[in-house]
Amino acid sequence: MFFLILAFGFQSIAQRENLCMGDYYTQPEAVVALAKAKSTYTNKKEWEERKQLIIDGILKGSGLFKLLEEYKDKPFNTIIHWDKNEMDGYTVENIAIEGISGTYITGNLYKPDTITGRVPAILSPHGHWYYPGNYGRFRANFQKRCAALAKMGAIVFAYDMVGYGENYQFNHNDSNALQIQLFNSSRIVDYLVSLNEVDPYRIGMTGASGGGTQTFLLTAIDQRIAVSAPVVQISAHFFGGCGCESGMPIHKSSKHQTSNVEIAATAAPRPMLMVSDGGDWTLNTPRVEYPYIKAVYKLYNKENLVENVHLEDEVHDYGPSKRAVVYKFLAKHLGLNYAAILDENETIDESTCEVLPIYKLLVFPERLSNHQLK
Repeated sequence: MFFLILAFGFQSIAQRENLCMGDYYTQPEAVVALAKAKSTYTNKKEWEERKQLIIDGILKGSGLFKLLEEYKDKPFNTIIHWDKNEMDGYTVENIAIEGISGTYITGNLYKPDTITGRVPAILSPHGHWYYPGNYGRFRANFQKRCAALAKMGAIVFAYDMVGYGENYQFNHNDSNALQIQLFNSSRIVDYLVSLNEVDPYRIGMTGASGGGTQTFLLTAIDQRIAVSAPVVQISAHFFGGCGCESGMPIHKSSKHQTSNVEIAATAAPRPMLMVSDGGDWTLNTPRVEYPYIKAVYKLYNKENLVENVHLEDEVHDYGPSKRAVVYKFLAKHLGLNYAAILDENETIDESTCEVLPIYKLLVFPERLSNHQLK
């Protein structure tokens, strides 16, 4: 309760009453809620009307309408660290682009070591992993994912959540954390499509847990995300346990009530891969969330463009088996070179995706506090 007061104390009573957080529904209640939502449309035209209501709910509930318009054509103030990391088949640059009013979106830009023409770009947000040695964008499996995608031919932007890593200018418990993170992701797309090497029609996004939430939220409001792969997060009953996911009234208003399942469904008919497992709130995906979303894709006659890989015996992570299915999906729909990460037995080989120490990935090494460097 203290956390909720701290994070949301400055919101109006009406805003707080419209928050849908954590296990907002029981699992049976979630099934009923989805059935009720399904009853509001019977065809593509009616779904499109509901889809717009859902998108407007995100933009209004997060207060993003005005902010996105304000920065729409604003030039970039970009800082790129002088010391580029030259790796095996790819490079890693430490980069910051200006966000809201002099703040910076901090991260790393992974690039293929050879770029010919325009190539796909992929946004790579992280979730709430914050333990020393297993922290944010510095995590071993996170670095491997970004490196593998770069070796496959994509430019990958890996970036800090609000209040994580070098994005210290806001607290992660800020009442507007959801707004700031969603704005940051949109601003990253602006930056990526401004690069001469990037194909603006082949922008992808993938993240796990809170990074999965960032993925389906941005995909909903930004049509430039052509392909998405939210991992271990889409749930009918769980709305995200952190303010950065559900701490603003994006699911409910005087005009509507929705869930992360419907928000994810707004991706249709763009290709989307849902990865789920038996050890977290995505345990029901094959029989609850996926059928609902696939039915939306069917309205466009594009049900073949949404997939679910369910790993019943796995838990909440972005481990090797989850990365493997995402690599293949993104390669298929973004035109990446999947063979670039296969060994002679045609098995995925991430051994050349080097895990760099934190200090080699920092944009502002002199500014980061000691406890975050552990």
